[in-house]
Amino acid sequence: MIPDEVAESPNRMQKSFEVLGSARDSKARRGRLTTTHGIIDTPAFMPVGTQGSVKGVSPRELRELDAQIILGNTYHLFVRPGLDVIKHFGGLHNFMKWNGPILTDSGGYQIFSLSKLRKITEDGVEFQNHIDGARAFISPEITIETQAALGGDIVMALDECIPYPSEYDYAAQSAEMTTRWAKRCKAVASAVLSGESSVGSSFAPDALGTAHTTACQLLFGIVQGGTFEDLRKQSAQAIVELDFDGYAIGGVSVGEPEEEMMRAIESAEPFLPKDKPRYAMGLGTPPQLLEIIARGMDMFDCVLPTRLARNGTAFTDTGTLNLKNAEFALDKRPIEENCACPACREFSRGYIRHLVKAEEILGLRLITLHNLHFYLELMNRARAEIEGGTFDQFRKTFVGEYKTREVITVE
Repeated sequence: MIPDEVAESPNRMQKSFEVLGSARDSKARRGRLTTTHGIIDTPAFMPVGTQGSVKGVSPRELRELDAQIILGNTYHLFVRPGLDVIKHFGGLHNFMKWNGPILTDSGGYQIFSLSKLRKITEDGVEFQNHIDGARAFISPEITIETQAALGGDIVMALDECIPYPSEYDYAAQSAEMTTRWAKRCKAVASAVLSGESSVGSSFAPDALGTAHTTACQLLFGIVQGGTFEDLRKQSAQAIVELDFDGYAIGGVSVGEPEEEMMRAIESAEPFLPKDKPRYAMGLGTPPQLLEIIARGMDMFDCVLPTRLARNGTAFTDTGTLNLKNAEFALDKRPIEENCACPACREFSRGYIRHLVKAEEILGLRLITLHNLHFYLELMNRARAEIEGGTFDQFRKTFVGEYKTREVITVE
């Protein structure tokens, strides 16, 4: 059922997002975002379901972990299984049997990560897909209609994510093109909604109800500008002028030092509307998330909980544990005391280490469930601390006690 404020309001986010409270000594805020498939309490972490699946975890398990929203990757789903298959099953929600909100990205990050396989022009991006090398093309128009066909609740405008380091002139030109692409994304969203889209028959509204889907979707614009403060400010102002339903800060966690990452967020945040959600893309470690919440961000996604789990690494309040290490062979304790996740309720560090060393899939699944629970529970605690007026002390204590026992990178 579509919430009234989504279905009836021409400017949907005005009613869909509400700030419920804020921290005393930082920009941290507690909010609530209403989508077609449910309410998202913010700050919120979105598990990454790149190919229509959060790796190693079923939708039922995600619901049991109290995941509010997951992320789907437009590029990967476009390449495999393809839109025709997903349309046949009635959209991504039905295909993967997830009944909660989904955010679909635009494919902009793949423009960055597949740099050796693509060519960027004003029209869009020509690329060879990573599976069979077939030529393909993505444009602002195509990405919006593709995301409409997928049926996600939140869709992202197409952007160019530049590498670190980048020259100032390149970063400026790229941010300006991202703004022009964002304007085209808004235009095609309106065209699809009115039934006037003319991008091409393979992407046109069809029996899936693309036009209706777009009417219910929330469209977020993306701020770029590299590590340059003035470009981040200019990009934020230009994207906000286009009046999106929400705003994302992209092009962070691409190899820059953490202080540069924080500065990019700080440079853009003052120019983002306070009555719309802010999404920091592709971030980050647990301490980084709390620091970014303190800088006024509401939504996050990151592959670390699942990726590091597959390497045998678990998150705890005091830092990471590499459960492959021999020190845990006889350890009868759970991964973390007083943790309510499925792994910690039943199994010991020693047993999980055995599973990982024996290359049993269960071991990696148990660590994945723990790590996702840890991230989701961290957001739950952050919301409670903001409501209780104690977030800033909580953040300082957590960050001060957290120790990373191995180098963590986000790719």
